Amino acid sequence: MSNEVASSNPTRPWNGDRQVLRWRFPRTFWFANGAELCERAAYYGMYITIWRYLNDSVGFRDVEVGIISTVFVSSLYLLPVFMGILADQIGFKNALLLAFALLTGGYGLLGAYQHKATALLALGLIVLGGATIKPVITGTVAKTSDSVNRARAMSIFYMVVNIGSFTGKTVAGPFNERLGLQFINLYAAAMTATAFLLVALFYKDVDRAGVGRSFAEVLRSLGRVVTNLRFMCLILIVAGFWGIQFQLYSTMPSYIERILGTGYKPEWLANINPLVVVLCVVPITQLVRGLPPANSIGIALLIIPFTALVMGLSPVLAGAVGNRVELGWISLHPVVLMFIVGIGLQGFAECFLSPKWLEFASKQAPRGEVGLYMGYAHLTSAFSPLFSNLLAGFLLAGYCPDPKTLAPEVRDEWRLATDPYYRFRLDDAAAATLDAGPSLGPALRARFAANGIDLDVNARLTPGADLARATGRIVRSWTVTTPAGPYKIAQLEYENGGKRVDVGAKVVEHLVFAPTAPLRSEMPPLPSVYAKAHHVWYVFTGVGFAAFLALLVFRYVTNRRDARKLDATATAGT
Repeated sequence: MSNEVASSNPTRPWNGDRQVLRWRFPRTFWFANGAELCERAAYYGMYITIWRYLNDSVGFRDVEVGIISTVFVSSLYLLPVFMGILADQIGFKNALLLAFALLTGGYGLLGAYQHKATALLALGLIVLGGATIKPVITGTVAKTSDSVNRARAMSIFYMVVNIGSFTGKTVAGPFNERLGLQFINLYAAAMTATAFLLVALFYKDVDRAGVGRSFAEVLRSLGRVVTNLRFMCLILIVAGFWGIQFQLYSTMPSYIERILGTGYKPEWLANINPLVVVLCVVPITQLVRGLPPANSIGIALLIIPFTALVMGLSPVLAGAVGNRVELGWISLHPVVLMFIVGIGLQGFAECFLSPKWLEFASKQAPRGEVGLYMGYAHLTSAFSPLFSNLLAGFLLAGYCPDPKTLAPEVRDEWRLATDPYYRFRLDDAAAATLDAGPSLGPALRARFAANGIDLDVNARLTPGADLARATGRIVRSWTVTTPAGPYKIAQLEYENGGKRVDVGAKVVEHLVFAPTAPLRSEMPPLPSVYAKAHHVWYVFTGVGFAAFLALLVFRYVTNRRDARKLDATATAGT
């Protein structure tokens, strides 16, 4: 090929007749990655919040959220192979515009309305949009780089994905704590709208020659993969690893807030995982480069159950040291410390799995179908929520229940144990006087006095209060001015959905919060219903060990089978 012909293709960097390594790529490559960063920041900000949002704000029960989360995540990883067909038919740019329009509408709808029907519709739109983006962005990266520089292009892409993930979860922490759970969805809608504009203004459609497949071809290839018993066994075994990893987004945020209350930012705890991966994946990849893939994956599967076990042992540490662990210049709650260790170990385990997983999967493929099987290796992420997220819903409901499902007296015990500002709940007579005017009525004064708070004659009641998010939806608020500072009253409304109270009954509560908080060490313990909450993590520890033992059995059975085939071949040859 002449230099003139070569230079006409901006995706093929040349030096004379020799291709060279470069970090320069066409503008479309960079704008596609910019759009991907926005999409990942939107998705992970929403996803780290979605369980609590569907539960606290929308009103689904834990088991129902587990089912919804299962369908949502599995669909996101199964549909891209089919949505890629649509992208090939209408063009990458049109597919991206459609996808980001669906995502913006889905996130906006999810944040604007806290109703069950609209939440399900919104999640459906997000699935369709997200599943369309996955094959288009990776296809763009492949088409805007050549074989020499593709590894560099993909490394940039994966770095962008991790930056987006880290950013989304980092932003979600203060959004959820200060504004309310619905606002992270509006942030996500703004991010995907930004991505829409990037694509509309700057993305140039790429040549899609050689990337398209028909629907029939996709079905045939998927059928060959899922009917390969060896490959599917391996997929299900490794799904046990990701099933525990996915609890960073399903079980962990709800568990932290139900055991400790708000203010501990589970979104930031989840960011420990990608941070450890970024720091450790290169040296660990170098360390295991000479190991057989099965050995490296075996190390990951051996580590992963201990990550859940460490989290489950947090009450043991709390019983030994109390509510604070002093670590020099910082002090942490024992539960938070154990979760930091457990999540860090998960990232460490992932570093052993990721570099070798595709290699191991490729070795299970029949001759001539290695590329096909590597393309479907992501099915581990589609299958893992089928058991892990369903299991999470039942485990939370059984061991770490939603406070809205508790009897009012037990719910008060929970609030006193987890919210240092909470004082008491108004009875109906006191709540009925909240709209009577600025002067406090006798019933309201009596309720304050019964809880050790004497209000002077100048105390006044005014509508509105600056309140942090509480369990349930705050629909109205008031401030009571006192010499000791402003007491705040919040009216919460929600559906309780648990078997401990009438299912579907509308609950209206008026809660009083003090201007100052006691020390955490002075707060009462959790009610007895949470005594076995840590058993959630013991169950996932069992899942992890089961996956590790299944890998050992898989290797034993497949090695013996392969040995018999070799013996039969050798015998036939003689």
